[in-house]
Amino acid sequence: MTEPSINPPPTAFFSKTYDEALGLLEEAKSYFAVLEPLERRGLAVPERLKLCTETIRMTARLTQIMAWLLMQRAVYAGEVTRVTALADTVTLADVGVCMEQAEGDWNGLPRRLVRLLDRSQRLYLRVARLDELARRQLN
Repeated sequence: MTEPSINPPPTAFFSKTYDEALGLLEEAKSYFAVLEPLERRGLAVPERLKLCTETIRMTARLTQIMAWLLMQRAVYAGEVTRVTALADTVTLADVGVCMEQAEGDWNGLPRRLVRLLDRSQRLYLRVARLDELARRQLN
């Protein structure tokens, strides 16, 4: 099946998801630059370790989300094909790694961080579902 040469314009849903991801990325950057160092100082060693682990996981989620969304934008702009955008080398990282969370992992972490973690997790799940849908439509 050949792919149409003209790609449809981004939907309002896609634009909203992209804007949400960009906003969350900016919020996380501001948190890491200003509040995280201050809040980390007040934590016990086990909570500091959890904080570091979860901030790395959140950074991975946000990086994967933005990479996927930017690739989809390139598809809409006609810069790459859907087949290229959905190649195995361009897939989201292992969902298990980005979404791994044991019961109580966020206990003891600063509330601002927990809100960012939760929002990034929900956004990652949404983008993972979009990726799955796009792959099903390709076949």
